[in-house]
Amino acid sequence: MPLSPIDILETVSPPGSAADAAALLAGVLDSAMDAIITVDEQQLILLYNVAAEKVFGWPRQQILGQPLERLIPQRFRAAHAQHVGRFGTTGVTSRRMGARNVIYGLRADGHEFPLDASISQLDTPGGKLCTVVLRDIGQRLEAEEQHARLAARLAAILDSAMDAIISVDEAQTIVMYNRAAERIFGWPSDQVLGQPLARLMPARYRAGHGQHVARFALTGVTSRRMGDQTVIFGLRANGEEFPMDTSISQLVSAEGRLFTVILRDVTERVRSQQERSAFAAAAHSIREEEKSRVARELHDELAQSLTALKMDTNWVFDNVAVAPQQAQQKLAEMMVLIDGAVASTRRIASDLRPLLLDDLGLAPAIEWLAGNFTQRHGVACKLSVAEDLELQEPYATAVFRMVQESLGNVAKHASAAQADVRVELREGEIVLEVRDDGKGFDVAAPRRPGSLGLMGLHERAELLQGTVTLTSSPGAGTRVEIRMPLPGLKAAP
Repeated sequence: MPLSPIDILETVSPPGSAADAAALLAGVLDSAMDAIITVDEQQLILLYNVAAEKVFGWPRQQILGQPLERLIPQRFRAAHAQHVGRFGTTGVTSRRMGARNVIYGLRADGHEFPLDASISQLDTPGGKLCTVVLRDIGQRLEAEEQHARLAARLAAILDSAMDAIISVDEAQTIVMYNRAAERIFGWPSDQVLGQPLARLMPARYRAGHGQHVARFALTGVTSRRMGDQTVIFGLRANGEEFPMDTSISQLVSAEGRLFTVILRDVTERVRSQQERSAFAAAAHSIREEEKSRVARELHDELAQSLTALKMDTNWVFDNVAVAPQQAQQKLAEMMVLIDGAVASTRRIASDLRPLLLDDLGLAPAIEWLAGNFTQRHGVACKLSVAEDLELQEPYATAVFRMVQESLGNVAKHASAAQADVRVELREGEIVLEVRDDGKGFDVAAPRRPGSLGLMGLHERAELLQGTVTLTSSPGAGTRVEIRMPLPGLKAAP
């Protein structure tokens, strides 16, 4: 017959106090929040408290005297019996059970669940008794799994970010370093984690950075921009310095204060700004030179011609009556001067603005450009421009100048035998394309000093909210495509 909890406790209690002690301890066992089960050497259940009833779903009267394996999933029973057998021979009185202190139990409804378990043994006059204390940790494991999933999701989000994200502790040691940081700095994460953040910045900025972070920590502000005008410099693995747009945030955690910086490589932006500054300076110089040239031509050609005409007019006025033949000769010479002045005026005006645009329209003006290009440089030029192409200002002048600048670049740099020009209206925008079969170039290579032709195209396009796409490679020619939205032009259905 199975023993009751009181019977078991009476066997291990001192004589004379067994009944009282057993009753007290039985109450303690039944008030415990953890399941407590005692088995004999045959693994028959002798003690089974109220918490065990709640955890396993079996009432006490149906489980006392039953083998313990009834509460264990089938696949774990053999291993459990071997574990208890080995434990019984160790002489140890108590220990934890299961890998990482987690084993699995079986409820009355057949549902398996994880348990945190410990086992103890006691030699009694009636034989060796083993007691297990069990705690259902299903919710804890579920929370841990959710936390692990959340951590994995956050890690994936951080690694999918386009900006570098780096976290450091109060000692400025790197504790987080995402894939974008690997790509930007060139260091793999296993060579950076645990290293000082100073490894990623030029030596001349390290002291200043440490002071900046220390001041930031004292402000109590959670986030802010870093650096003068939000640009600081980083150091790649290959020793190259580069500009970054940077923000910093701080978080007080249980492990201490953490600082996180979000970094964006702005090398292209800074280079573009420098090129724009250079272009603006060069454009200003070119404008001043153009003004000087026009002033010289007006003075040297038109002003001198007009002065000569004035002098000849005065001579004719004074001598027409007394020397009619000489006056007639002088008038003929004056006509030559007038024709020259008219030609000079037209040439100067044409340089300032193509008169063909006003007189004939955009398509004939581009045809004139192509013909002049072929005549001057010996490069064939194929046109694809609608004859009825009409654009309002400032678009007509912009397209004309872009074609002019593009063909000028072909003449100067391409060594081409053929150039193709296409201008069309498509899907609510103007599309201009200039191709050549010349030597091409590496688009990613740094621009040569003083090379402003492509920058001029970008500037003109951006003024009209357009874009420039440049495609080229050594030996494969060059293609320039410019797209500008045209107000009032509906997209094709």
